[in-house]
Amino acid sequence: MSERNVLGGELEPCGTEPMTGFHRDGTCTCGPEDVGVHAICAVMTTEFLEHQRWVGNDLSTARPEWQFPGLHPGDRWCVVAARWLQAHEAGVAAPVVLASTSERALEIVPLEVLREHSVDVPDDPGMLT
Repeated sequence: MSERNVLGGELEPCGTEPMTGFHRDGTCTCGPEDVGVHAICAVMTTEFLEHQRWVGNDLSTARPEWQFPGLHPGDRWCVVAARWLQAHEAGVAAPVVLASTSERALEIVPLEVLREHSVDVPDDPGMLT
């Protein structure tokens, strides 16, 4: 059975430029082997990237040996749920794409907190008011 998103639907792709995901398949599918729970599809911001570097999780520097390109503001990336929560508590949480965030994130971050930072766009943008 495939993983679901935090809204209970099919887990949608997070990003392919750069290619994200624990399995580098463009999705935040975790599976049992992802002990870090790379479950949250986040849109990188300067503040989030700076905070992550400050706490020892440098997401800006490329690490080719890990197939990691280094991230820039605007990139979508499957981040570790506990690291995202840490940034939230510091007031610098990155925006979240709920439809692309694995339900496994809910083991660590409450849905209400994720919703506070949601940047999802409905299938019909005309629904936005």
